[in-house]
Amino acid sequence: MTSTAGPLGEALTAWRARLTPEAAGLPTYGERRRVSGLRREELALLAGVSASYYTRLEQGQSRNASVEVLDAIAGALNLTGAERQHLGALAEGSRRRVRPRRPPVEHADPALAALVEDLGDVPAVVLGRRNDVLAWNALGHALLAGHVERGTPDDPRARPNLLRMHFLDPHNRELYADWAAKAQAVVGNLRLTAGQHPDDPLLAELIGQLSMSSPEFSRLWGDHRVKPCPTADYELRHPLVGSLTVTQQSLRAVQAPEQILVTCTAARGSGSARALALLAQLVHAGR
Repeated sequence: MTSTAGPLGEALTAWRARLTPEAAGLPTYGERRRVSGLRREELALLAGVSASYYTRLEQGQSRNASVEVLDAIAGALNLTGAERQHLGALAEGSRRRVRPRRPPVEHADPALAALVEDLGDVPAVVLGRRNDVLAWNALGHALLAGHVERGTPDDPRARPNLLRMHFLDPHNRELYADWAAKAQAVVGNLRLTAGQHPDDPLLAELIGQLSMSSPEFSRLWGDHRVKPCPTADYELRHPLVGSLTVTQQSLRAVQAPEQILVTCTAARGSGSARALALLAQLVHAGR
């Protein structure tokens, strides 16, 4: 949910709360503090801005912070590169005062959909802006969501959403051995998307639904952690071929930059590669 401070103010508040005086190099003189993180005036001091100005910025009363001020605040907060990018997007969104617009229905880019099919025995999925499955090949479907109908991405009203599935579908809790690590990764990516598209009501609706339906999502979303995860290894516990470790890579399409191709591969000659090959055999035999 969005407070009167807006997304920018909420992010600044969360980031300030996680930075301790000790980490920031500030003396505390043994005083008892009511907050675990930095006070507003302490953050303002580190950033070289007035406490009143920073307070207005955090409360959503100021919307015109310069690039130089944002850089100073990012440095004071020890933000990562991805978090700095997100801060810039949030600031731009607050300046534009965007109005929600219903986006057009997403469809997989034809060339990207064709590539997915041509990948054959490499599990592959095309995801839209909100993690809706726009296309997948037979092995991608069988590996990640074999319990749902293969043809559901063809119907925009019935498309699987991998984000919703991860938090609300018991299959995903059983599929990922380290479910929490995957959850943190997908929420970190979602933060970036939300900052880039503050005018997307369908994205806001998805975030609201997950915040109400999943305590885990609500907690992770409240952390305001931003971390792109283009490549990561995950251990899967597949109901048909057992345990295997795959490398998930997310590649952004040049011709359709809001669509992402996700592939799952395993080290050549490994037991995981043999498990993928077995799954491919089962899929082909079932056709």
